[in-house]
Amino acid sequence: MKFTDDQIADIGEDIIKVLKSVYDPEIPVDIYELGLVYDVQISDEGDVKIIMTLTTPNCPVAETLPQEVKDKVSEVEHVKSVDLELTFEPSWNKDMMSEEAKFELGML
Repeated sequence: MKFTDDQIADIGEDIIKVLKSVYDPEIPVDIYELGLVYDVQISDEGDVKIIMTLTTPNCPVAETLPQEVKDKVSEVEHVKSVDLELTFEPSWNKDMMSEEAKFELGML
């Protein structure tokens, strides 16, 4: 089944909601607002590719956080498969955080 652009946009919104429910345990802000998610691509077949990073390469949740993201996004309605690519290029830095995240962390 192929999805329309509107359906893909809806799936994307649902994926973002799920990403906003995943938190870096060391920072009380979700991974989406932290800027750890670099890209979310959705095919018209429902295949999802997520490119994300961690705050540091030796982050204590390097093993579990990407799997949590993959598992939660897999549960989104109409998502057929999830390919998660972990990258450290470019390296994450505080400038990648949303205004909301900076506010929550008292950086504004």
